[in-house]
Amino acid sequence: MPRIKVIEHENAEGVLKDIYDDLVNKRGKLAEVHKIQSLRPKSIVKHMELYLEIMFSKSELSRAEREMIAVVVSKNNNCEYCQIHHAEALNNYWKNDEKIALFKKDFNKIDLSEKEIALCHYARTLTISPFEAKENDQTILLKCVGLSDAAILDATLVIAYFNFVNRIVLSLGVDIEQDSGKGYNY
Repeated sequence: MPRIKVIEHENAEGVLKDIYDDLVNKRGKLAEVHKIQSLRPKSIVKHMELYLEIMFSKSELSRAEREMIAVVVSKNNNCEYCQIHHAEALNNYWKNDEKIALFKKDFNKIDLSEKEIALCHYARTLTISPFEAKENDQTILLKCVGLSDAAILDATLVIAYFNFVNRIVLSLGVDIEQDSGKGYNY
């Protein structure tokens, strides 16, 4: 249950209504993580711009790899909302419910490439102990599996973004939608 006032779609007016309507048109539905920002409608737009840039722009990282990182970060932050949403998005690419379930429990227990394992370890380390990145160069393993500096930057941006969103969701009491995360346009 949200810990702050939220303006629902049916009560939205003006700019907020336009933003909500646009999200429904483009994404298929309105997410609770967007509604939690309803008191600052422009933040919803900026949030979506950042999300689209980080998760959908051209990158050496595949969409599946970025969704995989999102799940690892969210699991390590105990953010069920983002785990559910992004595991479903990841499964849009993997198409394997069993693999997704095992991945959410422990990414070390499933068959992943060296690159995917390195990305998962990087996501976990930067989430649970970001100070280690200052003391020990976490990019070495990523470079060893063939990631360029641009790909490392992209991975770091995904990790930072989901740490940001997880904190919004967890601190403000964002609950998963009634129908979970199903129905979004990927």
